[in-house]
Amino acid sequence: MEVHIDIYARFTEGQLLNRHEPEKGIFIAESPKVIERALDSGCIPISFLVEHRHLHSQAKELINRCADIPVYTAEFDILTQLTGFQLTRGMLCAMYRPSLPTIEEVCSQAYRIVVLENIVNPTNVGAIFRSAAALNMDGILLTSACSNPLYRRAIRVSMGTVFQIPWTFLDSSFWPHSGVRFLHHLGFQTVAMALTDHSICIDDPSLMREEKLAIILGTEGDGLSSSTIAQCDYTVRIPMAHGVDSLNVAAASAVAFWQLSRKNR
Repeated sequence: MEVHIDIYARFTEGQLLNRHEPEKGIFIAESPKVIERALDSGCIPISFLVEHRHLHSQAKELINRCADIPVYTAEFDILTQLTGFQLTRGMLCAMYRPSLPTIEEVCSQAYRIVVLENIVNPTNVGAIFRSAAALNMDGILLTSACSNPLYRRAIRVSMGTVFQIPWTFLDSSFWPHSGVRFLHHLGFQTVAMALTDHSICIDDPSLMREEKLAIILGTEGDGLSSSTIAQCDYTVRIPMAHGVDSLNVAAASAVAFWQLSRKNR
């Protein structure tokens, strides 16, 4: 029992993800809706941690669905002290980390994909996943320096959409040089979201005529690297008003996905 409780109480995100042996990695899904989406995607549960008052209400159906796994329960204050945070809707589920698809599998049959370059805030990663899933993006590729989408906070902010849209990591030696060339090989025109003197407006008609686009978003603060921008087919900006120079990367992603997903397929 102690090892299972340690998953919730003592293990860091890095320890859970187990970078040295990712096939043995674990993640924590938070809230009934997120847990349900993880189960629907085929993720295998290990145990539940549930606020006592939810055992026979919102947690009941999920517990019955996974009847053979342990359920640990306590009052809200005890769970907050144990985990170090207040549970969202009173329920956590530890699950085995699923194997990731290949780049080819993510891009197969895709018309619009997203590339995240060195986005380190798990809240931003989660918000981008939610927008991507909602606004017709077909897959997401992340550079190795990005925050992991299976961090608890990223999963929660995404509302479980990390289990609904295909994604994988790019090897650090692969991006940007080989990566951009490979996207071209797969038929994608690459779109760098960046503010430069040569940026075109996001509603430029030439963008909408492209059959397959890879929309590339850069790290918080510095944005995309100059080498990435130099290799892309388009450099694109979102027009701003009132002297505002830019949007948060998560907000910018939603605008970009909405506009660039409007091509009729």
